[in-house]
Amino acid sequence: MIEAPLEQFQILLLIPLKLSGLDFSITNFLLINLLCLFSIVLIIYSNNSNFEAGNYKEDSFYLIANSWQKSLEILTEISAQLVNDIITSNKERYFPLISVLLNYILLSNLIGLVPYSFTTTSHLIITFTLSFSVFIGINIITIQKYKMKTFSLFLPANTTFFLALLLIPIEFISYIAKPISLGVRLFINLMAGHSLLKVIVGFSWSMLLLENFISFGLIIPMLILVILFGLELGVALIQTYVFIILTCIYIQDGS
Repeated sequence: MIEAPLEQFQILLLIPLKLSGLDFSITNFLLINLLCLFSIVLIIYSNNSNFEAGNYKEDSFYLIANSWQKSLEILTEISAQLVNDIITSNKERYFPLISVLLNYILLSNLIGLVPYSFTTTSHLIITFTLSFSVFIGINIITIQKYKMKTFSLFLPANTTFFLALLLIPIEFISYIAKPISLGVRLFINLMAGHSLLKVIVGFSWSMLLLENFISFGLIIPMLILVILFGLELGVALIQTYVFIILTCIYIQDGS
């Protein structure tokens, strides 16, 4: 049983595997990431094929959508709507990126709510990898389109030389802060919410050991736990939506 609230974020070695001095060990961190990947592929693949009378038909969806296909269609519509509403130019080329980001972050957040699972998006290495990958890609697109004019972002028009010496470092720091804040926001909200849930669970378990199963004192912490779980589910959904919206806004600013 996990004792400390922060121990749930610890990366544990499951299967040690080293080949030619390289570490290919299986950890809970890798296992959940693979689970997210295979879950997305399985949902898409299973809803993109039909078996009728022993005949396999590729690239076909069910005319009457099942629950998984409806969920997939809802997520696709959300991604398409965000891209269409925020990005104005070449919006079709960014849809696959936004769709993959939304599905991965949302599925990782939801899997992290399962008891005794692992939340990959509660680690900075994941959130920073996502945010800085998007940031680097946006900069590459911006430089390809605007060339040297890209650096005018750090120097407002009609700025004197002495004022530019002050504004350029400030604008540069604020520009670099975008991917940092994007990754930290997702990491902090999920880690804080999961830690709070663990604290309430530990408190309820302690009261159960001190009293018994019919103790009325368990009602309050268990009720709080249910409410917090609902709030944490809302945080998982909202933080996914916020991450995708900010990504679309940054793409729009750079394109």
